[in-house]
Amino acid sequence: MDLFQAMSVYVKVVETGSMTAAALECGVSTTMVGNHLRALEQRLGVRLLNRTTRRQRLTEFGAEYYQRCLSVLGLVADSERLAEQAQGEPAGTLRITAPLTFGTERLAPALSEFSRRCPQVKVDVVLTNRRHDLIDAGFDVAIRLGNLVPPGLVARPLEDYTLTLCASKAYLERRGTPQHPEDLQHHDCLVFAYPAGDEWSSAEKQWRLSGADGERLVPVSGPLMINSSAGLHQAARAGMGVVMLHDALVNEDLQQGRLVALLQDYQLPRRPMNLIYAQDRYRLPKLRRFVDFALEQWGRPE
Repeated sequence: MDLFQAMSVYVKVVETGSMTAAALECGVSTTMVGNHLRALEQRLGVRLLNRTTRRQRLTEFGAEYYQRCLSVLGLVADSERLAEQAQGEPAGTLRITAPLTFGTERLAPALSEFSRRCPQVKVDVVLTNRRHDLIDAGFDVAIRLGNLVPPGLVARPLEDYTLTLCASKAYLERRGTPQHPEDLQHHDCLVFAYPAGDEWSSAEKQWRLSGADGERLVPVSGPLMINSSAGLHQAARAGMGVVMLHDALVNEDLQQGRLVALLQDYQLPRRPMNLIYAQDRYRLPKLRRFVDFALEQWGRPE
């Protein structure tokens, strides 16, 4: 058993409230989370959690052990940072969180070049549309959509997150090609299900387009709402309807003719995107090098 990994998993179980949620946070299976907990309890000789089919509760010892784990893991992280600063060269593990689509289509392919430049840095990436607390979740840096920046963190602007309106040739042959924004009301529009509270949640029911004739807010409806850009992408390619997706996700399909761009005289909504990190961590070489790399790759033009 890797004791530090088991302690980290235990902390996540306590903080998320379930083994399933902890598994998602740690990027392992629920079975592996259970194995770590059992191994810890066997090592300690005492129960940490009282588990039932519906809920789990910390034992008195489990609550105390959780606090000790936080202290130990914090000391380990501080020691690693101290060693890295002494070396002066980028090294250690860099934890990054980024939105699913951007992370898959843009970040992941670029990490090959970053690893070539910084071979001593191991990159640990969590792709999610959730807004993690960087400090509590142990992330060094986040790529985040929107204007909301938590207090006390540094935000470096990146290029905007831009969208393309498109559909497959098969769909357009069957239903016709929209010539004006209002035509979208008579088409099958596939929409992204934004989580409650997201600043774009209104986009589920209406799309905003701007052109020479001003801004249009068009009510849309269709056969599919899904909280996955990849799912929308596949549905559009299969001819299910009109979709509004991140450019990087559909560029190859547009070039190959699998999808056709629509209403190109109109500008679609854009989301600001920022690189976010804690100022006191910027002294770490691994973070400085990644910030420079990200700004080189996706920095907003001056």
